[in-house]
Amino acid sequence: MEIKRYEGNQRMSKAVVHNNTVYLCGQTHAEGDIKEQTTQVLAKIEDLLNKYNSDKEHILSVTIYLKDIDNDFAAMNSIWDEWIAEGFKPARACVEAKMARECLLVEMSVIAATK
Repeated sequence: MEIKRYEGNQRMSKAVVHNNTVYLCGQTHAEGDIKEQTTQVLAKIEDLLNKYNSDKEHILSVTIYLKDIDNDFAAMNSIWDEWIAEGFKPARACVEAKMARECLLVEMSVIAATK
């Protein structure tokens, strides 16, 4: 099957579609507290999924990276829980990680089925 790569640069693609599956690169937002960053990251994910023939109800898996899991896990989850609809919860992993930039508190990487 064909592999389609979108919105790429010298290092990566923002989205890759293969075999009815959408793979998104890690999404971040550099401003605000953990709730603001989580809200903006989820908005970016939703926009990208819609752009590439998917949506949040088709998310299969998400990996969440938190800069400070001890202090930010509950606040991030409060935004996540409002965003993801009952009956459409994906497989999920959440880990603490050193971020690429000091200002980043959360990054999410998503795999979703196409519609």
